[in-house]
Amino acid sequence: MTSAGLSPALTGRKADPVSLKFEDNSLLPALYGEHDRNLARIEQLLGVSIASRGNCLTISGPAASAGSARDALMTLHKKIRKGRPVDLGEVDAAVRMANITDDEEIGGTVSSIVNTKRRLIEPRSAMQKEYLKALHENELVFGLGPAGTGKTYLAVAVAVTMLMSGRVNRIILSRPAVEAGERLGFLPGDLKDKIDPYLRPLYDALYDMMPADQVTKRLESGEIEVAPLAFMRGRTLANAYIILDEAQNTTPTQMKMFLTRLGENGRMAVTGDLSQVDLPLGAKSGLRDAVETLDGVEGTTFVRFTDVDVVRHPLVTRIVRAYNARDNRLVPPPGTAP
Repeated sequence: MTSAGLSPALTGRKADPVSLKFEDNSLLPALYGEHDRNLARIEQLLGVSIASRGNCLTISGPAASAGSARDALMTLHKKIRKGRPVDLGEVDAAVRMANITDDEEIGGTVSSIVNTKRRLIEPRSAMQKEYLKALHENELVFGLGPAGTGKTYLAVAVAVTMLMSGRVNRIILSRPAVEAGERLGFLPGDLKDKIDPYLRPLYDALYDMMPADQVTKRLESGEIEVAPLAFMRGRTLANAYIILDEAQNTTPTQMKMFLTRLGENGRMAVTGDLSQVDLPLGAKSGLRDAVETLDGVEGTTFVRFTDVDVVRHPLVTRIVRAYNARDNRLVPPPGTAP
């Protein structure tokens, strides 16, 4: 019997079905999902067939896929036993993470599971796991890739845990105030009113991980600061976890200015998607410039996400892939005229 309460049994030959038997029938409705939709999702993602009879499941299909389905079901069962909800997003994540060893929650050692005040955050892809490890171990981490891969959300989660554990004294969250097709000056209100919409995703992440009164208190005390990139010039940011979001919309000069703010016991996470640059046509992205300039510099780590790591609605993955395919068709082969 496994620690998840399951007893997986592989029969003799390689292509034989995988069998799972569950001891606690009360957990099966949550595991299987309404109208067995969780099982159907695993079948769809892995190309296997899952038959249920009472408290037993039989998984048929290619050996590797059947094994991944078994591991995904064991992971989901373990979550349910701990009282965690399981939805289709969790099912997708369990399939992505199948066969990857579980870690314990953050304690005295590096882990890929982040326990904030309001929620337990686990990686939903192998690259997210690598990213969380990098955020804990390195002073400067670049998270690169498409929307929906958790680049900023996970960086904020690590920053919050480091603040709560005393490893840093404050969190500084920043974004360049660059418009995606709108003009900042046309927005109503004073400077704060104009800037806040650009910083809203950072506020949302904070409120998702900490009680609202704690966020308000720490914002007022300066332990958490949310500010546009322009406000960073001239500062030395020591004992802080600093996150620059939407970094593809910086200029090379702005990026250099930001990176050189790092002070003693400081850490930085820089996130961005080089396929969504909103700078004027012809202007070089500071993020692209930094990737080219800092490659190989000691203490700097680059984590590159792809469409495989998108953890939003499945349609987002298909959208990202469609745009990537279109862009690849527009790029002329090497050695040909543009």
